[in-house]
Amino acid sequence: MSPRTSPLHDRHVAAGAKLADFGGWSMPIEYAGGGVLAEHAAVREGVGLFDVSHLGTGTVRGPGAAALVDASLTNDLGRIGPGQAQYTLCCVPDGEADAGGVVDDLIVYLHGPDDVLLVPNAANAAEVLARLAAAAPPGVTVTDRHEEVAVLAVQGPRSAAVLAAAGLTAGTGGADLDYMAFSGGEGREVTVCRTGYTGEHGYELLAPAERAGALWDRLLEAGAAEGIRPCGLGARDTLRTEMGYPLHGHELSPQITPNQARSGWAVGWRKPAFWGREALLAEREAGPARLLWGLRAPGRGIPRPGMAVLDGAGARVGEVTSGTFSPSLRTGIALALLDTAAGVAAGAELAVDVRGRPQPVEVVKPPFVPSHVR
Repeated sequence: MSPRTSPLHDRHVAAGAKLADFGGWSMPIEYAGGGVLAEHAAVREGVGLFDVSHLGTGTVRGPGAAALVDASLTNDLGRIGPGQAQYTLCCVPDGEADAGGVVDDLIVYLHGPDDVLLVPNAANAAEVLARLAAAAPPGVTVTDRHEEVAVLAVQGPRSAAVLAAAGLTAGTGGADLDYMAFSGGEGREVTVCRTGYTGEHGYELLAPAERAGALWDRLLEAGAAEGIRPCGLGARDTLRTEMGYPLHGHELSPQITPNQARSGWAVGWRKPAFWGREALLAEREAGPARLLWGLRAPGRGIPRPGMAVLDGAGARVGEVTSGTFSPSLRTGIALALLDTAAGVAAGAELAVDVRGRPQPVEVVKPPFVPSHVR
């Protein structure tokens, strides 16, 4: 099957974007006239504009919609109120193989007790929504809106100025929103949420797919004075790796639990029910067999996913899950799952097997660079 395309596909082609398959979608990896390094710097120092319409969208509506989501996904919806968003995990239910593993990580937009919007990852959206639909009581409807909604991200220290110039503050809350708060929804031109995946002050905007092109153009025009730059998923990956943010299929998967990925903060441990609860509680009590750490490489080699992590004696103690060149630090960095039995701690010196040659690395606890999301 051919990959699906974003509502902004024509804009990306016209801008000379390098396209690649991402979760079954043809998405821009980088744009002509700068590439990943320039796009990364734009977000850290100014402002960048991303098309992330490959992300899924779905609604859960009807009496008890929020209660269904709360009883299924890990985080506690009782911690937030209408107009707020929350990071959460859809885990494999108890009784299934890989119970407690992560089917997907996603953002929940809570409009009210009977109206919830979900933003899962591209490749996992259908499964997340199917699982919720199968668990839904009478009167609650789960609807896949993947093709109907475009998702854009405005990220960087100048992002608020761009939204203001684009007229997306008046009547929406826009730049005045608290972190993980949103404004807008059904019947509104744009839903604006103060969040993102880069470690910088930023916003994610949800709009009807047919209006995505006009919104993209509007943001680029409004941001011209701020030096806004279209950014691809290559820069999105280097930015999130510097922050230690997990990517499903790398740091999270049905075989990797929230405990192992240090994502237990997104689990409502005191809730009476969520998928995978018993398996995760048991693992938490016993202690996970492996934990996610950061690795910083002082040499020239760049750690890559799948590379073995070795101790001083050359014994394998883990595996790299994500690795890249850090544009901010000008060195190689990685995320890796390391065996807890190895007794690894921050500051430890290990090595990564780079094509048969040990590359020294230092163990660090992410983020690799300071966070400015709040």
